[in-house]
Amino acid sequence: MKKRTMSAWGSAILIFIILMIVTPTIPQSQAYHNFADQRSFLGWTCFYIGVAAVAFGSSYYHLHPNDATLLWDRLPMTIAFTSIMAIFVIERIDEHKGTYSIAPLLLAGLVSILYWRFFDDLRPYALVQFVPCIVIPLMAILLPPMYTHSTYWLWAAGFYLLAKVEEAADKPIYSWTHHIISGHSLKHLCAAMVPVFLTLMLAKRTVQTERISLYKTWKKGSEEERFEHSYSNVAVEETR
Repeated sequence: MKKRTMSAWGSAILIFIILMIVTPTIPQSQAYHNFADQRSFLGWTCFYIGVAAVAFGSSYYHLHPNDATLLWDRLPMTIAFTSIMAIFVIERIDEHKGTYSIAPLLLAGLVSILYWRFFDDLRPYALVQFVPCIVIPLMAILLPPMYTHSTYWLWAAGFYLLAKVEEAADKPIYSWTHHIISGHSLKHLCAAMVPVFLTLMLAKRTVQTERISLYKTWKKGSEEERFEHSYSNVAVEETR
């Protein structure tokens, strides 16, 4: 048995050597590196860095709540906001423009934070924070997506808006719940759902074969539903 095994291995090695001699070389094609999907993932990287940093910045702020520590809470959130805007430009408008917009958007977010800190004026920061809340749902509905599962964007935006409402109603909610939970605490829970929805979207989505906006999809579905309803009514009347 051992002799047969050695013979089999010897034959296999001999065949391999002969094939290496008689067959042409197979060089690595440089086209291998020319991937079909070459989009930049820098936007998503910045977003998740911002989300991860919020945990540390927010914890630091809540240990000593004041303007100085609030800076470190808002800075990573601003990175996340501005990254999301760049991601939308990449995926809905133009890949190159969106990629080039990452640095200017991050810079705008940083400037808004520093402006608030030095001049005690929240107007630029309010724009950076609330413009995405309005623009992203509109873009998600009106612009044709590159990928499937676009409705997750709306869920994420909805939970973030709910978080802002809960933050504004911090003390009333604390009173309504008989001091069980405050609006600010609920705000953190709802805001935490934003990266959850977006992560689920990334895990599930595929490239959209036919790029149709959510608005057109809903409109088409509504028209088909009306047609089916009218057709069923006509069929019932004919049977009578």
